[in-house]
Amino acid sequence: MAPALVAVAALLASTLAAVAGFGGAAIMLPLLVWAFGVRDAIPILTVAQLIGNLSRVVLNRSELSLPVVKWFAVGAVPAAIVGGVVFATAPAGALVRALGFFLLLLVAYRHTPWGKRARLGLRGFLPLGAISAFISALVGTVGPFMAPFFLAYGLVKGAYIGTEALATVVMHVVKLGVYGGYSLLSPRAVLVGVAIGAVMIVGSYAGKRILSRVPERVFPYLVEAVLVAAGLLFVIRG
Repeated sequence: MAPALVAVAALLASTLAAVAGFGGAAIMLPLLVWAFGVRDAIPILTVAQLIGNLSRVVLNRSELSLPVVKWFAVGAVPAAIVGGVVFATAPAGALVRALGFFLLLLVAYRHTPWGKRARLGLRGFLPLGAISAFISALVGTVGPFMAPFFLAYGLVKGAYIGTEALATVVMHVVKLGVYGGYSLLSPRAVLVGVAIGAVMIVGSYAGKRILSRVPERVFPYLVEAVLVAAGLLFVIRG
């Protein structure tokens, strides 16, 4: 029963992530924790997300903004190492709730006069990468936190999906190295993550087909709807 539920959730989650750029991990994480326990769930999710994000990079390769990824990676690589070490030695439940509250406040902020004028320059992706990678290493998912900043830079649709996915790939590669160093990345976790990732490739393709039909003016509101849902999920689940 558990493998079937995980497979169905992976397909739905990756389709959502291919349309909104994030949200897939937020759907998968509670189910993986139930099926495998938190110490295995986050490494498994990281392997699966690496494959899922790589598929979105390939599907949107012609629209990538490589300068954004470069500045993001400068901050993300060292922070992912630190976050991975902390994950190996400390619980993360309180951080999950804090992230949930932050996401809800972030959506509210986007609709204030200040938030509507928000813009992010290239250099702003360095601190964003550092904060995102650290949180991702602890709680397994950070896409909802990153989304408003990529949107504020002016990326939409395929450019947003592909660029955010490539930036996330950088984080996941570093995190997996740290998890492996602390013996948190077992052969079983890798095999399960690869199996889930294979299902996610199908979902990424389906989401890409849906994305081509989403009007640009609707896209930010779609992203915000997923932000609110993920924020509430994090607050409730902890």
